[in-house]
Amino acid sequence: MTVTTETPAPPPRRRTAAAVDLDALEGLPTVPARHPWRWAAGAVALVVLAQFTHGLATNPGWDWATFRVYFTADTILQAIGRTLELTAYGTVLGFLLGAGVAAMRLSRSAILRAIAWAYVWVFRSIPLIVQLVFWFNLSYLYKRFGFGIPFGPTFGDFETVGVLGALGAAVLGLGLHQAAFAAEIIRGGVIAVDAGQREAAAALGIPRRRQAWRIVLPQAMRGILPAAANEVISLLKGTSVVYVMAIGELFYQTQVIYGRTGRVVPLLMVATVWYVVLTTLLSIGQYYVERHFARGARRTPPPTPLQRVRALVRSLPARTSPVARTSGGQP
Repeated sequence: MTVTTETPAPPPRRRTAAAVDLDALEGLPTVPARHPWRWAAGAVALVVLAQFTHGLATNPGWDWATFRVYFTADTILQAIGRTLELTAYGTVLGFLLGAGVAAMRLSRSAILRAIAWAYVWVFRSIPLIVQLVFWFNLSYLYKRFGFGIPFGPTFGDFETVGVLGALGAAVLGLGLHQAAFAAEIIRGGVIAVDAGQREAAAALGIPRRRQAWRIVLPQAMRGILPAAANEVISLLKGTSVVYVMAIGELFYQTQVIYGRTGRVVPLLMVATVWYVVLTTLLSIGQYYVERHFARGARRTPPPTPLQRVRALVRSLPARTSPVARTSGGQP
């Protein structure tokens, strides 16, 4: 007599709430999420944009014929050169002086810190147009300037009017005004660097000057550059204020032309479009400079817009090939 034993079947596994029957889900339709208000807001924005574009094309008040005549006129191009000249001089002078003021504010000397704080306070408080008019009339206060021993004999002097003309006063005013903001931008970028970086460099015996140039500043530049580029763009547009000194920059020349022709709107559009073009070029330069200084934070920097366009063009033949269309892009 043979006795057989059967192994009892394992108890059925309890189905939890998280368990999902994939076979049952295969036949269910996939319905994308609907966002009706998002589409409505987009439609309203497109309608407003279409109305504005239609007005630009059909409203005779814009006078695009006059715009085309003066957009590349010699006087306008010369005024653009003067605008760029003022921007370059103001930027160089402002950031050189601003770096010195920032170093004074970070100094351990209470006297230097107080002087730098007072400089920033004064030049950030006074409007730019007031500063320009003041420097333009500096010869009213000081007829002559001399150099020599302080409170002692003078070795030589010169007339203020002969040295500080309209262009010199404009550059001086723009540079001193810009230096106050540049100093705070540079100081903010330096203090944003982790103090542990300087402590580690000091523990390794690295001199303070080398710490500043090789460790602190490269890291601070990532925080300095966006705000600094914004200030340069603001300075480019701020050069229009020097029209009060009768300097032939872009806005002054457009005023002269529409004062003679009476075509106010098209001449203002000439200045507007040129300012947009110049700020766009500065923004492109800002992008590449920031990308250069971001190398320490990313091993592989993101592709530039030009590189992305090239990659898209190269991938188009593969996407449009018959094999890619029939197999859905799979090999």
